[in-house]
Amino acid sequence: MSYSIRELSSDEFPLLLKEIPDPPKKLFCAGELPLAENKILCVVGSRKFTSYGREACETLIGELSGYPITIASGLALGIDSIAHRAALKNRLQTVALPGSGLAPRSIAPSSHFHLAEEIIATGGGLLSEFEPDFRAAPWSFPQRNRIMAGMSHAVLIVEAQIKSGSLITSRLATDYNREVLAVPGPIFSPSSEGPNMLLRLGAAPATSGVDILRVLGFSIEKREERKIDYKDLSRDERTVVELLHEPLSRDDLIRGLGLPVSQANMVLSAMEIKGLITESMGEIRLK
Repeated sequence: MSYSIRELSSDEFPLLLKEIPDPPKKLFCAGELPLAENKILCVVGSRKFTSYGREACETLIGELSGYPITIASGLALGIDSIAHRAALKNRLQTVALPGSGLAPRSIAPSSHFHLAEEIIATGGGLLSEFEPDFRAAPWSFPQRNRIMAGMSHAVLIVEAQIKSGSLITSRLATDYNREVLAVPGPIFSPSSEGPNMLLRLGAAPATSGVDILRVLGFSIEKREERKIDYKDLSRDERTVVELLHEPLSRDDLIRGLGLPVSQANMVLSAMEIKGLITESMGEIRLK
């Protein structure tokens, strides 16, 4: 797939970007701009992510599905690309801001060119203040970060070490009077030092999609409890529903079922396919 690149007029710049003290003089776009009616959530984090960071990022973005939200990130290795892919999976618009120009031969990192193509193909876009053929340089990434922070309504930090570009983005967001959220992390993990420090400084904790939706100004309506027709369930499936009055780990659920592991896993897989249960953050719960 090939794509065209155009220079935006200043009138086309994302609205919030016009408010910052140092807006870009130029802005190039491939694909679509963030939808005007959408809230923009910038999601950034460590290139050296942990399994916890990946699961937290995927889960939180998944819980935003169905809301008018655009996920912005930097197309980088690690949490950035996880955020873009989670948005694509959950049919949320996503916009990437690489630290390079937008020409296919310039996209940084080059390994994410196909991700950039997929973002464009699904109604998202690429944005950069750099000329299309500009090759990324160490200084271009922090310079790019001000655009991500400036165009967004809120910034979510998933994982970040104390000295990282993600914390530059969070500082800029604070300077621009944007909301900052952080995913609390294990106290022994260097990847959680940044978010935990931001929480101490007053960032909003992001422990569920509801936390993010509230910060973005959405009113959260209580979902009606799903009525399960027990006539359509096998005896083992009914037992699973009864056990899941609260979320359980897979091991605890299998022990409660009292079935051989292989048979229990078959039951759980069938229920997941039927949309009765879901597994996230190491726990199984009713959907």
